Amino acid sequence: MAYTQIPLPYDFAALEPHIDAQTMQIHYGKHHATYVSNLNAAIEKHPELLSKSPTELVKQVQTVPEDIRTAVRNNAGGDVNHTMFWQIMKPNGGGKPTGAIADAITGSFGDFETLKKEFNDAGAKRFGSGWAWVIMNSAGKLQVTSTPNQDNPMSDGHKVIFGNDVWEHAYYLKYQNKRADYLAAWWNVVNWDEINKRLATK
Repeated sequence: MAYTQIPLPYDFAALEPHIDAQTMQIHYGKHHATYVSNLNAAIEKHPELLSKSPTELVKQVQTVPEDIRTAVRNNAGGDVNHTMFWQIMKPNGGGKPTGAIADAITGSFGDFETLKKEFNDAGAKRFGSGWAWVIMNSAGKLQVTSTPNQDNPMSDGHKVIFGNDVWEHAYYLKYQNKRADYLAAWWNVVNWDEINKRLATK
């Protein structure tokens, strides 16, 4: 059995006007698909690893055989990150957070606007390609961080609540070099229901 890409949970145009259909088609159909394909190619050298999910590979990346560790870090990371990304967005999303995530944001940042500013700053200041994240830290508080490339905070033992892709392929067709505009617009498609589910999982 090979790893497979999750079905996109909505149409390519569903997140318009904030994320355009052409970007979604290329991002999902080319970039994410390539990560899954490259992960399968790497795992062919150590087929016993197929017993682990991509998430388990990311969490345990330091135990992956050294000859494929970088490929697994990049491509299992690419798959896990994008799987999360598609799920935490939805058509007609956005607005203020509700439920447990709203309480967690207030308890950790004081208010939603402070979180947005910290998160957008982390995404804007990430040099080159990478991700902005909200994680649960060891003190049980939400924390903003960022990683390069397709690295995931789970590799360092953190629980990921949500993240935003700031690789140029995620926004360049619509926003060109205006990453800050993309980061601001992204909040209009956030799926708080899904983020609440992620918060509730162990």
